[in-house]
Amino acid sequence: MKVKRRTVWLLTLLSLAAVISVYYVFEPNRNVDLATIFTDDTLKETTLTGVSDEEITTTTSESYLFDEMRMEASSERDQLRAQLTEKIASDELSADEKSEAYNEMNALIEQESSESMLEMLIESLGYSDALVRISDDKVAVSVLTDELSKQQANEIVYIVKSEIEDAQVTVNPESNYY
Repeated sequence: MKVKRRTVWLLTLLSLAAVISVYYVFEPNRNVDLATIFTDDTLKETTLTGVSDEEITTTTSESYLFDEMRMEASSERDQLRAQLTEKIASDELSADEKSEAYNEMNALIEQESSESMLEMLIESLGYSDALVRISDDKVAVSVLTDELSKQQANEIVYIVKSEIEDAQVTVNPESNYY
């Protein structure tokens, strides 16, 4: 019974996240400083700082390589998710094995959401595209830029470490190519 409640809750949460994402994708003034939203100081009033109407830009993925890598990772995760779903639904496995498969599925969902959140936060720094891959305690970040200074790399590392504390972070600049 608890598994069904958790599943319904999780699907509701994912549906809400999808609706909010669609809303922000089609909102005309999307250039918002997201760092002001995610502050530790919740007691202070948080204001969103945007840009003027003249500076509205559209953000589309300029790197087909990032899109391909996302698609590959997505298909691998879909296959893994299907295998885990089969394990959970199987009558042949014990309750412990089903519970382990359920925990793996939750970890997979958490990893996907962490990667998406980090990509969004890094893109809010002004990069046109970012790709984040988490593997155990290692985080590989690729950003679409021609040049990357030490300060910019440190900002990216800081953002990643604020989300995943004990991570080894590598930042790789990727040049624009179509």
